[in-house]
Amino acid sequence: MTDLEKNLYSDIAQLLEQARKHVQRAANSAMVYTYYEIGRRIVEEEQQGDNRAEYGTQIIKGLAEYLTERFGRGFSTTNLKQMRQFYRVYSHDEIGQTLSDQFPNLPSVATGRKFYLSWSHYLKLMRISNPDERHFYEIEAARNDWSLSELVRQTNSALYECLALSRDKEGVRELASKGEIVERPSDAVRDPYVLEFLGLKEEARYSEQELETRIIDHLQEFLLEMGRGFAFVGRQQRFSFDEDHFFVDLVFYNRLLRCFVLFDLKLGKPTHQDIGQMQMYVHYYDRHVKLEDENPTIGVLLCQDKNNAVVELTLPENEKDQIFASKYETVLPSKEELKRLLEEC
Repeated sequence: MTDLEKNLYSDIAQLLEQARKHVQRAANSAMVYTYYEIGRRIVEEEQQGDNRAEYGTQIIKGLAEYLTERFGRGFSTTNLKQMRQFYRVYSHDEIGQTLSDQFPNLPSVATGRKFYLSWSHYLKLMRISNPDERHFYEIEAARNDWSLSELVRQTNSALYECLALSRDKEGVRELASKGEIVERPSDAVRDPYVLEFLGLKEEARYSEQELETRIIDHLQEFLLEMGRGFAFVGRQQRFSFDEDHFFVDLVFYNRLLRCFVLFDLKLGKPTHQDIGQMQMYVHYYDRHVKLEDENPTIGVLLCQDKNNAVVELTLPENEKDQIFASKYETVLPSKEELKRLLEEC
């Protein structure tokens, strides 16, 4: 096989893969809108009966038998009840313009509501009782093309609660209407980072080098955990002063903020020496690496624990928006504890 033939075969295979994905997305979208309409018809019919609960049960039971006989699997009483619940949840649900602007060609139901995800995604979202939290995950799943498994992971890791804890009331409202917005350096830094996908046990003994290697081995998952706009640049990036050599553990670039983001990995709490070292890394990148039209470099000390007072006292005022200390968790946090903290804010 010649190189020309290989390129031709590869191009055609890619076209077919893209076509299959397009067909699958179109089919998923049609399914969601159809299930919404089925749910609407069931609810409206139920409202006609005198004894609505009993009448509704009869409707769903008879409809399940009829549709299963005609169309096969997928129309059990459980599934029809989920369609009814889907309509009840989303018939008066508004999510704002964030996704409508991103997906202008999608159809809308009578209320103007559009649906951006698969039926499986909405089955998961419907279990979230807080509408603000539900909106946030819908926006992020559509914007970032999350698979169902990634949506489940992000809800299990309490991403919404973690982000909400670091924001004022207006910022929490923005999470529900706009999703995660990255406009300032602090927006790009999470605290904590949940790294359960690394497979490190909470009490396990490991080195900083092993932590770094695990992150590189799970780079795709780490990029998802970091949030929007990040691209990986390299590990152990070296720079030198005279005969002294220094190495930055992990270097990323954030396209939204247009700046480098440096990570230094630490076991335990970072010391003032660690913070000073990160200051040097940031200064070097600002003076010798970043371009004139790029924004100042961000430095993140990723650590098992931290002392905010040490960070506050060590950093000068003009660098507190550039250098951060963030904890990492090797197990999923307790959503109940995070919800409690959020309610106390």
